[in-house]
Amino acid sequence: MKQLKLALMGFGNVGQAFGEMLLDKHEEIQNKYGRDVAVTVIATATKGNIYNEEGINLRRVLEDVKETGRFDARMTTDMDHDRLIREADYDCLMELSPLNIETGQPATDHLIGAITRGKHGITANKGPVAWHFRKLRDMAEENRVGFFYETVVMDGTPVFNLVEHTLKMVRVTQVTGILNSTTNFILEELEKGCDMDDIMARGRAMGFIEADPAMDIEGYDAAGKITALLNVLMDAGITPDQVERKGIEDITVEDIADAKARGKVIKLLCRGTRDEQGNVIATVGPEEIPRDHMLASMNSTTSVVSITTDLMKTVSVVEHEPEIMQTAYGVFSDMLRVMELEG
Repeated sequence: MKQLKLALMGFGNVGQAFGEMLLDKHEEIQNKYGRDVAVTVIATATKGNIYNEEGINLRRVLEDVKETGRFDARMTTDMDHDRLIREADYDCLMELSPLNIETGQPATDHLIGAITRGKHGITANKGPVAWHFRKLRDMAEENRVGFFYETVVMDGTPVFNLVEHTLKMVRVTQVTGILNSTTNFILEELEKGCDMDDIMARGRAMGFIEADPAMDIEGYDAAGKITALLNVLMDAGITPDQVERKGIEDITVEDIADAKARGKVIKLLCRGTRDEQGNVIATVGPEEIPRDHMLASMNSTTSVVSITTDLMKTVSVVEHEPEIMQTAYGVFSDMLRVMELEG
């Protein structure tokens, strides 16, 4: 049976959840697609690197990481990331490494290295799509390989696939959404009267608030996501530093109470539209929304994106309180697209 060989760049929560999903669906994939899937490369910054051209024992690796936080030294290789990308045997590289929102690197270079070799590229890291989308898209077309990125916004929710495969021949004219679940959670809890320290502690315990939450609170994560959306859906050709960005760092309990008294709620909104010259303008910032508006009903860690088009008016997609499995599914669905592309 023909194999699809995968190289995983990163093996954090998403990579491990993807590994569990791949093991769970392994037989089903074989039956449906007539192909086997093997992970031949796992490269990380802290756990070590593994390379086995015949296929890594994924179940054992997952057990080792769960027990020790690292790979068994007897399985690791001294090949570094660059050499693995250049020389290892794989068909598709999955970029699952931590985000660098300031440059999109080294994730972008990882994908370039793979695509240049004629390998498919999948990214769950929004950096490459936010900073270098056109270059990666065009390189993939030139090399006749797939470049997929469903996970970079709203986890595994099919936003990009929706427009590409279902809303065919539409022209996207505007994108609006609540794309950062952390700030949505914080604002809602503040409205309930909860203490900020308690909110942050509960969010960290639940796994979606980082030790340093500045990227979320100051709007950087949201700026990266709206940039990625606009680059793909509106061919914007912009980068996150071109987004007019304001986070929720200056929102006070008094601001929230005042809005509530006037029948409104504060949300961190992302917007993208075209100006009179046809340029795409992107903004991120807190806004007051009437309580009876659909966006006001997005609670807890729920996210939403509304896509306005010329032929279908506005279509909205909601992701309700996602967990890590949804993110892993986004990567998994992109892998299935690679298999369908190859036929």
